[in-house]
Amino acid sequence: MTADLHLVGQQYNWVGSIFYFGFLLGEWPFGPVMQRLPIAKLLSGTVLMWGVLVSLMGATQNAAGIMTLRFIMGFFEAPLYPMMSVITVMWYTKPEQTLRVTVWFTSLSSVITGLVSWGIGHATTGIASWRLLFITLGGFTFVWGIVLFLFLPDSPLSGGFLNEKEKYIAVDRLKENMTGMHNKQFKWYQVREGFLDWKSWLIVAISILLNIPNGGLVTFAAQIVSGMGYGALQTTLLGMPTGVFQTVSAFIVSGLSRVTTNKRSLWGSLCCLVPMICSILIRKLPSDNKNGLLVSYYFFYFFWGAYPTIISLPLANTSGHTKKLTVNAMVFSSYCIANIIAPQLFKSSESPSYTTGYNAILGCEIGAIVCMGIYAAGCWFENKQRDRIESGATELSADDMLDDMTDKEKVGFRYVY
Repeated sequence: MTADLHLVGQQYNWVGSIFYFGFLLGEWPFGPVMQRLPIAKLLSGTVLMWGVLVSLMGATQNAAGIMTLRFIMGFFEAPLYPMMSVITVMWYTKPEQTLRVTVWFTSLSSVITGLVSWGIGHATTGIASWRLLFITLGGFTFVWGIVLFLFLPDSPLSGGFLNEKEKYIAVDRLKENMTGMHNKQFKWYQVREGFLDWKSWLIVAISILLNIPNGGLVTFAAQIVSGMGYGALQTTLLGMPTGVFQTVSAFIVSGLSRVTTNKRSLWGSLCCLVPMICSILIRKLPSDNKNGLLVSYYFFYFFWGAYPTIISLPLANTSGHTKKLTVNAMVFSSYCIANIIAPQLFKSSESPSYTTGYNAILGCEIGAIVCMGIYAAGCWFENKQRDRIESGATELSADDMLDDMTDKEKVGFRYVY
């Protein structure tokens, strides 16, 4: 791919980074659009568009072409995670949300992509294998967009597979969340509250710190593995287990969080210790110890274990539909910022050791642990304050629990951590 597109110097790094400039640009304009349009239809539309754009990647001829497409792809991916977050909140209770976020954030796609890529690598056609891969994956994505359009409901009330009683139960069981339901009125005071909430900024910081490893390792996966001395097809196959490590670590953290109370930050912090150790091992092991380096590289991907669980915190801790959209936009903007920064830390001049990149991962994991500790302590303190003042407050009705009020306005609201 690099040779076919005549990429030189840091251009490959910018192919990785420019996607997130588009993502960052699209994050905020889509917020009001998500509030006004049927969310499932908007989600399916963006998936359909993404499928077309992925297929077009196979037709690019130079750096300018692929960078332009990557930028547009980032723009249309921007609303996907916020929309899935809103859909998750509309269907599931707080204890259920962590596992659901982990499921839709799973990284098993790398296993499927690896198998498809390996198979295409053996194809004898006049089309370069990387071009054929993009065309194939784009086709799969487009078909999935059609499935979403036909079968994904916009809310429990529009779920055609539920009868009237089941719709009532689906909505009624969410009142304990106290995070409200979908509301089409855009409320500026909720935007302001989202920006002034200290919890929003701590989650933003944690998201940046956890996604710098993501942006670096994912963008340079092939270069890192091939730098250990493996061939092209071997590198493709050896890249598949990374998705398994990401997925297993994410389910371990979310599973532990599900069976314990207010331990999400604790389990996320413990998970961060694994890539911390790996960032030291991969720099200290001799270059001829291919197995040791490969195992260290695989366990790096435990960095992902904490992310879905931590991302579930603002879903559970933010009430008010406009505030939820605002906080989601902040969090996923931080995701973009991290993935713009990360590829620049893996310098081609340092290949295959990538000292700067691995040092950055070590620092990010330490920083994430500190921020998670502060978040947990802050939420515990706020809950204690609310316990003290709630005795004199009027108890909220079931309608108030589902109303479009923010968590600050609901005295009975308690934060999870």
